[in-house]
Order: sequence, then structure tokens, then C-alpha cells
Amino acid sequence: MSDIKTLESADVAGKRVLVRVDFNVPLKGGEVTDDTRIRAALPTIEYLMGKGARLILMSHLGRPSGAGFEDEFSLRPAARRLSELLGKPVVFATDTVGPDAQAKAASLEDGQVLLVENLRFDKREKKNDPSFCEELAALGDVYVNDAFGTAHRAHASTAGIASLLPSYAGYLLSDEVSTLTGMLEDPKRPFVAILGGSKVSDKIKVIDALIDKCDTLIIGGGMCFTFLLAQGKQVGASLKEEDWIERAAATLARAEEAGVKILLPADVVAADAFAEDARTETVSADAIPSDMMGLDIGPETAKLYACAIAEAKTVFWNGPMGVFEMKAFEAGTKAVAQAVAGNIEADTIIGGGDSVAAVNKFDLGSEMTFISTGGGASMELVQGEALPGVEALR
Repeated sequence: MSDIKTLESADVAGKRVLVRVDFNVPLKGGEVTDDTRIRAALPTIEYLMGKGARLILMSHLGRPSGAGFEDEFSLRPAARRLSELLGKPVVFATDTVGPDAQAKAASLEDGQVLLVENLRFDKREKKNDPSFCEELAALGDVYVNDAFGTAHRAHASTAGIASLLPSYAGYLLSDEVSTLTGMLEDPKRPFVAILGGSKVSDKIKVIDALIDKCDTLIIGGGMCFTFLLAQGKQVGASLKEEDWIERAAATLARAEEAGVKILLPADVVAADAFAEDARTETVSADAIPSDMMGLDIGPETAKLYACAIAEAKTVFWNGPMGVFEMKAFEAGTKAVAQAVAGNIEADTIIGGGDSVAAVNKFDLGSEMTFISTGGGASMELVQGEALPGVEALR
């Protein structure tokens, strides 16, 4: 981050500061059901308010068609929630770069906050259209990117606009990039990485990158069955990617050559259906009945993984161990979450997405050193890819 300008070096008093935040939050009945992402932006927002900036916040929410306003994707509930968290009114514009946004941006006073409507109501946002970049830039004098969760997208509000205004990184974006790159460049050892999720194909680049960095790699979730097949084991009706078995075998061989220990399940909780009320049985990982599928790691595996986690000085976790959303298959993910939380000697980094949902479900968020707000962005950073939203600030 040394070549990226941070907030402290910005002259913002009396200036209109355009801040890209990530308010892509879940809504139900017009209310925000999880405000984690809004809270994550507060340090940057409060710093700028305190410096007398005139804040114009912009975000996307969900996946609207791009053909104009859609009520279910309006950011108005996010504006209400932000106002509650700040204890101050938040002005809301009913358009993004139109007359309402322009008028409200122009009439802001020092320390006031405006949130404009969903960026993705305009199809030009995702296309990084130069005309949209210019219309956004016209609203402000200074640009701050604090939306790490979208930093892997080359959109108008995350990349294109940065060349048109003096540009800076917000606190959240700075923390995310420095924590994740620091973990990869100079981890305290032993470094244990835990990867879950359903598919090897989704995580193979991350696995490759981590084999070069970590001491132990723990694998759970649906993708473990393709690795078990690569070891010649039978996995019954479990999720598998036949065309990735050879690649999984090569990965296991490469890890062995590099002296990296890969831990795979010794036992699993198998079920006769993908359902909460399915008939379940805990079986050895090489003896899954042909008519059953593994939906969680078993208790022996949970103990094995917990032992490896307890010895770590750095832990990176991305992806659940099973279908933790169903009570019958949450035990493995819960055991791993408790083991990570219980290792108070280690730097514990949760890499976004479902892992964050799991940590929150088991009320262990406050026990972790760092929780990333960006699933896709954190994975691309870990696998060594440049993030357009970060590169644009250099």
C-alpha cells in the first residue's frame, strides 16, 4: 500500500468527497437485516465528517437489470440505517447522477452526508463507461475508495473515476489490503490455511497460491470429495467434479513435494438426501455408502483439524466445512470456528463470504483478529491477482 495515498494525506475540509462504499446489504421488508458492511465504512465516514468534508456516498446493491429504478434494490433502507448508526441525518438522492443527486450534492454543508441511489440502476456502471465516470466525478472534488468488496471489479465507481479526481484509499480498503498481503508476505509460523466450499474449480488458484505460502492446508466442504477421489477413495453420492480429479491429484503431489501438509477428512456426516430432516450416518471418509452424500466433516476430522489449528501462529479461513446453514450439518464448521476463535496466540483472518456468515452465526466474530468484508476480492488478492479498484489508486 506504500504507493497508494491514504486519507490522512487528503485535503478535504469544505470539499465534496465522493466515497465509494460497499452497502450491498441484505434487505427484508424494506429493512437492513445485517449492517456489517455499513458499520465497516463508519471509520472512514466519521473521519471525513470530522474533517469538515461534504460526503457523497455511492454504492451498488444486489443485481438490478441496469434499466433504471427497481424498488427492491433501492439504497433508501441503507441510508436510514446509516443515519441511525451516525446519530445524524443522511440525505438521500432518488437518482445517481441526475438532477436530484446534482442538486443535493451542490447544497451539502461541511460535515453533511449524502447517499445517492444504486449505481447499478445505470448499466454504464458495470461497463466502466467513460461518460458515467465523468458524470460521477462531476459530483465531487476528491475521490475515496473504501469498498474492498468490489475492488476486484473494474467498474466506473471503483476504477474509472480514480483517474478523474485526486484519489485516496479509505481505512477499510487500506486495512484489507495490508492485512491480506501482510499475511501472505510475512506470516507468523506455523501458517495454517483452511479452505472449504463446494467446488475445487472455484478454489484451485487459491489452493495453488497457498501451497507456496502455508505450512498446513486443511480442506473441507464439498470440494474435499474430489480430493478424496484423487486418493482412490469412494465418495458415494457426494458432490464431485470428475474432470478435476487429475488436477486434485497433481495438487496433492505438489504439496507433498513442497513439504506442505494437506489434511482431508477422516470421517464425514453422510445423508440420504440434501435436506434438514434427512437420515444421517457418521462414516469413514473411504466408506461412504453409494446412496448417501457427505454433507459435513465428522467428529474425528473436527478434532484433527482443531489440533492443527491450535498449533498455528497464523490462520486464514475461507469456506465452510459443510452445509452449516442446516442444523444437522453445522457441527464441523462450528468446531473449526471455535478452534480458530480459541487460538488467542495466532493472527486469525477470516476471508469473507460464507466463513463470515458462519462466524457470525456462532457469535464468534469478536474473537477473530480480522474479518474481511470481501469474499471475491479477498480470494483474488490471495491468489496474487491485481485488483482494479486498488490498482486505480496507485
